[in-house]
Amino acid sequence: MALLDNVLKQRIVGALVLVALAVIFLPMLLSREDELQRVVVDAPAMPQAPVMPQIEMQPVVVPEPEVLPEELEPIAEAPAPAEVAPAPVPVPAPVVAPSVPVSAAVQAPASRLDANSLPISWSVQLASLSSRTGAQALQDTLRRQGYDAYVRHVDGMNRVFVGPVIERAEANRLREQLSRQHKLSGFVVRFQPERS
Repeated sequence: MALLDNVLKQRIVGALVLVALAVIFLPMLLSREDELQRVVVDAPAMPQAPVMPQIEMQPVVVPEPEVLPEELEPIAEAPAPAEVAPAPVPVPAPVVAPSVPVSAAVQAPASRLDANSLPISWSVQLASLSSRTGAQALQDTLRRQGYDAYVRHVDGMNRVFVGPVIERAEANRLREQLSRQHKLSGFVVRFQPERS
């Protein structure tokens, strides 16, 4: 008997819900269109975009940097032959005097600029590895310790450098610090910008 009462209660509640929905939505369905309010917005026309002057683009010629000789500092310990390749022998190259504007010559002494009118700077070459992943791992380790390390691919070898720094004496101190901390015997070389 209780089962019939529950079923009857559910049917009565369902019928009441249907009646309530009919009372709410039936007038909306049967209303006429003339009873609906139409709103018309009178907005001004969109303004015209201002006329932009035509700009003539002119290509900029970028001179190719000259290859500068590397200056090596002799080191007391020879690098291990299995991991480190021999350093390249510096080849003297003719130095061409750049055409430096007067304002640039006043800003920096001529001895501080190279043939490409770039500041002379120095890096410490720590290793020359055949394995790219090994060079990348050494670079990552040095960077985590706060050094500005980078890798350059030269003659099939991956060279790991720290720097550049402006003063050669600072590069020497950096080389000694790296030698003490990491037991890496490096040498100071002239910083060469990466060629694209």
